Amino acid sequence: MTDVTGGIEVFLEIVRSGSLSAAARALGVGAPAVSHRLKALERELGVELIARTTRSLDLTPAGRVLLDGAGPAFDEISAAVEQARTAGRATSGTLRLTVPWSAYKIVVAPVLAEFQAAYPEIRLEMSFDEALVDIVREGFHAGFRLGDRLADGMIATRLTPPLRAAYSASPAYLAAHGRPERPGDLLAHKCIRYRFVSTRRVADWLFSVDGRSVTVDPPAHLMFDDFRAVIEAARDGRGIGWSLRRVVEEELGDGRLETVLDTYTIEHPPFYIFYPEQHRRLELLRLFVDFLRTRSFGGVA
Repeated sequence: MTDVTGGIEVFLEIVRSGSLSAAARALGVGAPAVSHRLKALERELGVELIARTTRSLDLTPAGRVLLDGAGPAFDEISAAVEQARTAGRATSGTLRLTVPWSAYKIVVAPVLAEFQAAYPEIRLEMSFDEALVDIVREGFHAGFRLGDRLADGMIATRLTPPLRAAYSASPAYLAAHGRPERPGDLLAHKCIRYRFVSTRRVADWLFSVDGRSVTVDPPAHLMFDDFRAVIEAARDGRGIGWSLRRVVEEELGDGRLETVLDTYTIEHPPFYIFYPEQHRRLELLRLFVDFLRTRSFGGVA
């Protein structure tokens, strides 16, 4: 089928150019190669397509049928191929991204206005989702995840340093219930826990005690599968919640939240942006990744 398609391309160029030599120049090949491809096509079809004389080229009835039927279709295919070729190099269009809210707050939001000013023709379509989304199946160009939750077989670019955890509560809650001094004290507090969307597992509360990793599993006074709800409940005085410290910097700065057990908190893996191999050459994505990589945390990645 490939030989027939190539032969049709040569046949159509001969008709357009008016001669074998002119078609050869247009195709960037030698005249003998053009003659060979035409003869091969005629042998494949079992008919003569062009009646060749010393002075002119005339279409046979079979050649006229092929020109009328294949010419418009081949032009449409050629146009579609060129559109596909240039689409990957385009600097305008839509990028579809799946983004956990924490990644948006830490990585994307701080530089979003600057990116939009630099690339006004790129439209970002973001879906907030804490689940482990199959970005290929769901039609996303890229996603954001912590380093310990990356999907296999993906290209990944680090955007942040390791991220420290924070256990925080409102000043009113701490005034009423006291501050835990050691991780085990959390068992006597109202705790706001987070449940992973994909696995339904409750996120571990991990601490470093005397150089050892310790897990504390306090009962959940409240349980959410959205970090925004965890932070809002802590801010409203409902208990102590876990998050990444970068996510609650604003609340810590203005006093709506206070951290506890800072000397025991641990670091979590960095945030990465990841995407499948087939999007490696997508110019829109390259521009976005490069922008984030150079702007996030002073170009840490």
